Amino acid sequence: MPALAHRQRAVCPVCNHTLISHRDGASEKLLALSFSALIFLLLSLPFNFLTFKASGQKHSIDLPTGITVLIEHDYLSLAIITSLATLLLPGMVLAGLVLLCLAQLQGRRPFYLPRLFTLVKALLPWSMAEIFLVGTLVSLIKITELADVSIGLSFYAFIGFSAFTALCISQFDPTRYAMWLSQGAPPQPKPLSEVQAKVSIQRTWALLITACILYIPANLLPIMYTEFFGRETPNTIIGGVISLWESGSYPVAIIILVASVIVPVAKIIILAWLNFSVQREKTTSKQLRIRYYRITEAIGRWSMIDVFVVAVLVSLIQMGNTMSIYPGQAALAFCAVVFVTMIAAMTFDSRLIWQQWKQLP
Repeated sequence: MPALAHRQRAVCPVCNHTLISHRDGASEKLLALSFSALIFLLLSLPFNFLTFKASGQKHSIDLPTGITVLIEHDYLSLAIITSLATLLLPGMVLAGLVLLCLAQLQGRRPFYLPRLFTLVKALLPWSMAEIFLVGTLVSLIKITELADVSIGLSFYAFIGFSAFTALCISQFDPTRYAMWLSQGAPPQPKPLSEVQAKVSIQRTWALLITACILYIPANLLPIMYTEFFGRETPNTIIGGVISLWESGSYPVAIIILVASVIVPVAKIIILAWLNFSVQREKTTSKQLRIRYYRITEAIGRWSMIDVFVVAVLVSLIQMGNTMSIYPGQAALAFCAVVFVTMIAAMTFDSRLIWQQWKQLP
């Protein structure tokens, strides 16, 4: 691959996908963004995140306290998912980017760097700070009619953390770092065998079937329960969308509908179509199929918005019989749907779109 000038990029002549881009000072910029994101992450931990006031009672949480509240109320799985996706994994990604940038700027290639690079790439899809931020904003809109909610310093710091993390991810070019680690040689995909192709197809079908099964309880069962003066009301995903629409929160209702209903269904349908097309060697446009695959791979994680809405509301609203919110059985089922479809997209080998697997060695 020839050397690229500033702001130049190499594009695949077949599918028009950007293979690598070059910007002068890219490593310095990524290093500065990563350090800034880590600073905002640290600032988002010690101060108040949100404060909830209702019926003469007041409840404030910071991010660690919110996770502790989930654990104290025996919602350990929800606490683990929230802490990993919003704090720990993004922090690990940022720390990994800092080490990669420092090593490149210093011209060093320590023995651990290839594994660190692989780890950072693997963790990127599971880093969901910006999705948690959107979920928090949706939560605020949901409860503003019930009580007074104020925003603390940590919330503003978390906005900075999410923004800088998103910028880091957009600036990170895995191909460029892979070429640097391999002394300038462009990464070459390993040959795909017929056995690997069959395994990819079978695993993708298994994961998609699992997602379909989990999607039924995720939509039929309550995703959370609202207790108001001793009266408990179950709320399903669709029920929440309808309530938001009837209350006039049309943008939020549309966001939840798209993220929690349309995206998971569309992702399952598209992945099933892609898997079927490579299995039966259909002649559908390969460029169209790879475009759909990349879109599916990118948007699937945003379905976690509703899960984070539940996590925020449960952490914030715990006032006994006066007003409390508890997660329902559908919360974990829906979370499992999102994770399983994400893994299915990763399991599907996009090389099968370009190769006829029955003719592989």
